[in-house]
Amino acid sequence: MNHLQLFLPCAAGVEDLLLAEVARITQRPAPQIDKRRGGVLLEGAWRDAQLLNLHCRLAQRVLVQLFHGMYRNEQDLYRAASEVAWEIWFTPRQSIKVEVTAQHSPLTSLNFAALKVKDAVCDRFRAKAGGVRPDVNTQWPDIRIYAHLGTDAVSLYIDTSGEALFKRGWREDKGEAPLKETLAAALIAASGWPEDPQLPLYDPCCGSGTIAIEAAQIACRIAPGMLRHFAFEKMLPFQPHVWDGVRAEAQRAQRLPAAGATPQIFGSDVAHRMVDFAQRNAQRAGVADAIAFRGGDALQRMPPSPTPGLMLVNPPYGERMEAAGFGASARRGASAPRETGEAAPAVGREVAQADGGADFFVQLAAHWKKNYAGWTAWVLTPDLKLPGKMRLKESRRVPMWNGPIECRLFRFDMVRGSARREPSSTFTPD
Repeated sequence: MNHLQLFLPCAAGVEDLLLAEVARITQRPAPQIDKRRGGVLLEGAWRDAQLLNLHCRLAQRVLVQLFHGMYRNEQDLYRAASEVAWEIWFTPRQSIKVEVTAQHSPLTSLNFAALKVKDAVCDRFRAKAGGVRPDVNTQWPDIRIYAHLGTDAVSLYIDTSGEALFKRGWREDKGEAPLKETLAAALIAASGWPEDPQLPLYDPCCGSGTIAIEAAQIACRIAPGMLRHFAFEKMLPFQPHVWDGVRAEAQRAQRLPAAGATPQIFGSDVAHRMVDFAQRNAQRAGVADAIAFRGGDALQRMPPSPTPGLMLVNPPYGERMEAAGFGASARRGASAPRETGEAAPAVGREVAQADGGADFFVQLAAHWKKNYAGWTAWVLTPDLKLPGKMRLKESRRVPMWNGPIECRLFRFDMVRGSARREPSSTFTPD
């Protein structure tokens, strides 16, 4: 188990950031890690797979590649899966699920392709284990097997993660269209903030607190996987005492804030209900003392820190804007319609439908120029024309994908506008 091919898939646009993160976690030089489209590939040991599951914030999963070769039809997939020694990874008493992804594959049915891989796995166990085969469980399998089909090549993987890595274990309270933790971590990494985690960080549209909590865990050196279990814990190579040592090492590395320390990470939201969610999530994540959350309108909230810092914003758009509304006239945006059945505030619906909320962004930019001189604002949006709507010139744009939505992360360096800055209000949690 010391020469495994590990593949870590990630969201498009995050590959360079993931490569740097994997190099840091595994203490390998970057040239030894192969950047691929949608992920990175490296040779590592079984312990590396455990370390990456525990510490990686940007990857979606940690997969072990068990086969790579050519194929032309479904029978070739069956033969490929038959060659893999599945019996050294799990037993026939465990349940499995086979998933197939494809890019330019000539096969017409991915479901049939998955069936052929499943048949090969089960037939191999029948032959090796006296007729006993693993059951299929499509909802909560013990073992997940992945097949990726290219134009003429197939790769077979076993998943050491189980549930996707964005499921950290602390976000039980969430609102409409929450930002995945892996993407929040990518925004933070792209901004460069982890290089100076003492710099004030503020999310004025914090929702359930994902960006602020991810940042706080980074500052406190809390491994993202500390609260959850992984599929490798059910696999045959797993040794509990080794895993206990890996977790203990991660716990010793934590640097929690001292009692009474002033937080340097802040979040606010127009919906006080979301602020409550964020506070409860932060408590579960172990970083409640590292963040100051407060309700407040992004168009009115003054800087939370006396010294300039960094704003990192995933502003509401589409369904999120309809659900939460914005601005002083939309304070009833405290509830999300799909969760409570309550209709969204009329003003939120009207503005969301009127030019994509352009008025909101014009007002937000004016507020920032007037009151946030010296701050750097990073804004994630699917609207490639957002800088023009905000009447700001971006200093950087980073392509990223939020699930199937192509986005840009824009950087704006704020300079003072013509209006005089009003005195800052003290930012204290309610």
